Amino acid sequence: MKLLPIHENIAENQAFQANPICDESLGATIDYYKKIGFVPPWIGYYAEQNGALVGAAAFKGKPVDGTVEIAYGTFEPYQQQGIGAAMCGCLVRIAQESDPAVRITARTLPEEGFSTKILQKNGFVFSGTITDPDDGDVWEWLYVS
Repeated sequence: MKLLPIHENIAENQAFQANPICDESLGATIDYYKKIGFVPPWIGYYAEQNGALVGAAAFKGKPVDGTVEIAYGTFEPYQQQGIGAAMCGCLVRIAQESDPAVRITARTLPEEGFSTKILQKNGFVFSGTITDPDDGDVWEWLYVS
């Protein structure tokens, strides 16, 4: 699996523009950059496997107070094939290579499911329930391995 960076401007993302699987997420990612800034490597990525885009993964901004949050999602035709776990692992590696001291967190719905299993497989532990301004009560996970 390879993570391909989503660039700051639509003009720099022509290959993704041409791919219908990116229709919703590409514009949303570029709009998000306008709110939080574009600071590589703390950006969004598309995951490529065997020549196909299989998902999207991102940092929810640059580290703040030594902590960075990750997020990822597998495109529907590729779900339940281990791709989410691989994307999560790629984000962890990028974060550790960029700043070995950074704390890596992730948030899930407050229930057991695929997301919680993916995080546990990648060395995350449950750290508590928090209230997210956009999502309400969520579970927060911390990378420890």
